[in-house]
Amino acid sequence: MWFKDVELESENVKLVALTMEHKQALAEAATDGKLWELWFTSVPNPENVSSYISTALEQKAKGVALPFVVIEKSSGKVIGSTRFCNADLINQRVEIGYTWYSKSYQSTSCNTECKLLLLTHAFESLDAIAVEFRTSWHNHASRSAIARLGAKQDGVLRNHQKMPNGGYRDTVVFSIINIEWPSIKQSLAFKLSVYS
Repeated sequence: MWFKDVELESENVKLVALTMEHKQALAEAATDGKLWELWFTSVPNPENVSSYISTALEQKAKGVALPFVVIEKSSGKVIGSTRFCNADLINQRVEIGYTWYSKSYQSTSCNTECKLLLLTHAFESLDAIAVEFRTSWHNHASRSAIARLGAKQDGVLRNHQKMPNGGYRDTVVFSIINIEWPSIKQSLAFKLSVYS
């Protein structure tokens, strides 16, 4: 197994292994902004949080995912979720996805801190050669956030996923590769110094 449970911590946030015990806290976090109403995201609503967690834990048991809750350190409050997913151990590639934060924590240092923690773990502990990010073509905020990290757009997978409404999602794929990591790490650390 490539993944082992790990707790990652920065100045303001902590990433802790997702469990079913986080069900209520995760539902409350998603309610801040009613994030499930964004049709192009996979944020759970309060009724389907259990199945959302179950799916994440099933992927974890198969060794292809490592899901986390995002905790604000100062309050101890769960403010979102993220995970390593679609792991390819043979080719040492992994995706960071299923990322969302309560509305009141968007446009703060939260995403930059979480991504710095996850990317550091991927490149420096897991020895990944590439980390992918994928998002809906229509999720312009996510596409901008991924580009701000320093990831490069690899392309668009058209009609990539079937949607619940019968339509299809075009998926934009970005990546950071291991030789880019040192400069991207420096850039993210600089961005965080500006927030301080």
